[in-house]
Amino acid sequence: MLGLAEGVFLVLSGTQFILGILGNGFIGLVNGGSWFKSKRMSLSDFIITNLALSRIILLWIFLTDALLIVFYPEEHDSGTIMQMVDILWTFTNHLSIWLATCLGVFYCLKIASFSHSTFLWLKWRVSRVVVWVLLGALLLSFGSTVSLINEFKIYSALKGIDGTGNVTEHFRKKRNEYYLIHVLGTLWYLPPLIVSLASYFLLLLSLGRHTQQMQQNGTSFRDPSTEAHKRAIKIILSFFFLFLLYFLAFLITSSGQFLPKPKTVKMIGEIITMFYPAGHSFVLILGNNKLKQAFVEMLWCERGSKELFFP
Repeated sequence: MLGLAEGVFLVLSGTQFILGILGNGFIGLVNGGSWFKSKRMSLSDFIITNLALSRIILLWIFLTDALLIVFYPEEHDSGTIMQMVDILWTFTNHLSIWLATCLGVFYCLKIASFSHSTFLWLKWRVSRVVVWVLLGALLLSFGSTVSLINEFKIYSALKGIDGTGNVTEHFRKKRNEYYLIHVLGTLWYLPPLIVSLASYFLLLLSLGRHTQQMQQNGTSFRDPSTEAHKRAIKIILSFFFLFLLYFLAFLITSSGQFLPKPKTVKMIGEIITMFYPAGHSFVLILGNNKLKQAFVEMLWCERGSKELFFP
């Protein structure tokens, strides 16, 4: 029999899952339909589409994790299925974060304006730079996954040694090695965070310089360049804050076993973590002209059909 906490947790998880699938699925359908018609896809659309697909996989992983927490708590705490879920989540999660970072880099190089030779060199080769960042992201995602597999192997060895009751120097070394790898595992999040912050500050600096130029020339602030700056800053900033919330919730969930009422802590952390892949998709829709226009058209079609059947 499910308790009140488990029932609320499943309802909230299911709601966020449905909203996330709808938002990310909409992005995939619009960009996929565009590509099917023209047989061409811009680099930004390619990144956004793959970002949406990675988040759809993430949401399915979160839903599986939520069901394991409620119905199979022992398997969730330590089991082969949970290890497989963790490995898939680690790879998809890091890839998703790096794709969002690549989008920020693309916006920064496309929109920001600086006269520095290094920036101009990168700006003229924006497609090549972003492709190399994507390849690097893929390698780093594999690296984080291999690190997690190694962590699981050390953990299994520790359980075997601990089960014999023979706590030796070898056991202590293995335990320290496990703690070190576990802590270092969080450092995989630092590179995309630093790159996103750099893109955000460069865009802010570029917007400030552009605004000063507009003031000196006595022209309107609502020009296309200013609007593009603001839109890109909103997308990167929203990713940054949602990612911080996501990372904090992940830390709470992973350390839940050391806190009172670990199951409740895990459920709260799970709900917060699902907000990132579900909520950021709507930020992307509203920040992209093509997606926003398609979304508005869809709402008008729905409204028109309702008025047709229910005048």
